[in-house]
Amino acid sequence: MNAGLTELILAAVISGGVVSVILTFVLRFLFDRRLTTVSEEIKSQFEQQAVVYRSNREWRERSVAELLGPVHMQLDRSSRAFARWEQRNDFLEGKVVKDANTQIRDLLLAKGHLLPPHLLEHAGDLIEHYDRWLEEYAVRREGQNADADTRPIYVGPLGYPFPDDAEKAFKATFRRMRGDLYEEQASGRDGP
Repeated sequence: MNAGLTELILAAVISGGVVSVILTFVLRFLFDRRLTTVSEEIKSQFEQQAVVYRSNREWRERSVAELLGPVHMQLDRSSRAFARWEQRNDFLEGKVVKDANTQIRDLLLAKGHLLPPHLLEHAGDLIEHYDRWLEEYAVRREGQNADADTRPIYVGPLGYPFPDDAEKAFKATFRRMRGDLYEEQASGRDGP
């Protein structure tokens, strides 16, 4: 009976070992499969976030490069021209100011999709002012009595003053967004 008990114990140990090995492989397979699924989900979420980040950064870069930067420079250009404008100056008025006004208005109209939401109303104020200024310029400088009026063109007294708040908002937004995008510039190093 000793031999039978030994065989029974040996068979139980061997079958228990086989079951244990099979169970280990099955559990390992299920664990690896679950780990792969979780890893793929995390990777997918990361990639989606990266796309959103890239998309948001690309929009901000385009906003700064294609709209806010050029508008900032044209606002500065026309402001400097107005600072030197003492009497009628056909070059300042017809080339610098008219060109700056036209370019700013056209940029705002063509690239409105690059406007940060808080600048939408300011953009409308600038467009309205520039439209009125360009209308007055056409009447007084390009009309039949073009040379009769020697006063510089100001549309503020006509109810369309220059929106100083809009200029400040555009310039501040440009500086902030540019600084956020290109921190090396803000730290004093040469950069974009």
